[in-house]
Amino acid sequence: MTTHALAASPLLVAVFLSLAQPAAGPSGHWEGAIQVPGPELKIEIDLASRDEKWEGTITIPAQGLKGFPLSAITVQGDSVSFALSVPGNPQFKGTLSKDSRSLTGEFSQGGGTMPFAVTRTGDAKFEALPKSTPITKDLEGSWEGSLDANGTILRLLLKLSNGPDGVARGTMISVDQGGVELPVAAVVQTGSHLKVVVQAIAGTYEGDFKDGQLTGTWKQGPGTLPLVFKRPAQSK
Repeated sequence: MTTHALAASPLLVAVFLSLAQPAAGPSGHWEGAIQVPGPELKIEIDLASRDEKWEGTITIPAQGLKGFPLSAITVQGDSVSFALSVPGNPQFKGTLSKDSRSLTGEFSQGGGTMPFAVTRTGDAKFEALPKSTPITKDLEGSWEGSLDANGTILRLLLKLSNGPDGVARGTMISVDQGGVELPVAAVVQTGSHLKVVVQAIAGTYEGDFKDGQLTGTWKQGPGTLPLVFKRPAQSK
């Protein structure tokens, strides 16, 4: 009886080896923490390269931050850096491991520096958003409103405009929470109805335009609060 050894095909070996390799560079979904004083601050980072340009977001569950856009993303060899466009100029500067499965380095903000480490857990996860539409002239510009959160009044400033591409964009500022200017991820107008998605804090505003103001509700997490936006009072 003759037995024949089955030789592995070089092509199949090459395919298996390529499948075993991690994604090149820092593309992917990363989870880990910043080693702040006390309990570590857990973070999630998503990075992807599209059309030769890097984009990314960061999620910090303990701070209610979700999918906040990263800025100044730079990738040079195994060096990776990015920042958040908020007061204090927080920045991350890290180094990819040889197998591209971990990213470690330093987080700095306001003069302080702390170590951080994240591990790749899969592909980048960018939440699908409704497609922004143009808005009419009567909705462009600045709007002011206030949320009553169990007796605590939080003033909001909403700025809306149509971009060069004709599609609406905007920002929202919580005046009483540090004045951070958050990007509006989506603006959708349907007739007199307006929907504004602030993905970074998992918030959505929906209201109707009537008599020169927007009357609607603000939803964030499980909570929903009434919210009316009016034009800023003219200073005398």
